[in-house]
Amino acid sequence: MTAFIVEWIARGGYWGIFLLMALENVVPPIPSEVIMGLGGMAVARGHMTLGWLIAAGTAGTVAGNYFWYAVGRRFGYQGLRPFVDRWGRWLTIEWEDVEAITRFFHDRGGWVVFVFRFMPTFRTMVSLPAGMSRMPRWKFVLWTASGSTVWNTILALAGLILDRRFAELDRYVGPLAIALTVAIVLFYIYRVITWKPRAAR
Repeated sequence: MTAFIVEWIARGGYWGIFLLMALENVVPPIPSEVIMGLGGMAVARGHMTLGWLIAAGTAGTVAGNYFWYAVGRRFGYQGLRPFVDRWGRWLTIEWEDVEAITRFFHDRGGWVVFVFRFMPTFRTMVSLPAGMSRMPRWKFVLWTASGSTVWNTILALAGLILDRRFAELDRYVGPLAIALTVAIVLFYIYRVITWKPRAAR
């Protein structure tokens, strides 16, 4: 099963990695841990090179995060509120969440963009306050790319090492990757169905 999934990832090539990582940071279909981990396995099997894999993954991450940065910059702090109020159910957030992370961002500065790249829940969400506060584009791209390069390298190396060291990996990783993806999708659906604004709780 793992061989089939790795082959599928490899056939998409670096553009496929770029697209998956960009989508993962807009509306996550597959977590980056799975994408880059399987990419690392493709490197171990000679389908890709590590440098280009990391470059494609990081470029996709920056592109996906820049989407939310541009939304925040375009609409501004108050201008974004109608968007969140209208689509909060599908984003599973509400305005109080945006306010909280914005306060955190302002209190601690731009390094938050770098650090949050290692936190699954907040690594995309932090792009909104960065845009709303009109953080310079070059600085946002630099911090995002720096954090993403470190994180994507760790994930890719983990996949490469695991593929080389565990003969029994094929029996577990494929089903585990599928199960993880299905679990994330089901959890998202559950969140959408059961989500209620704080005022209605």
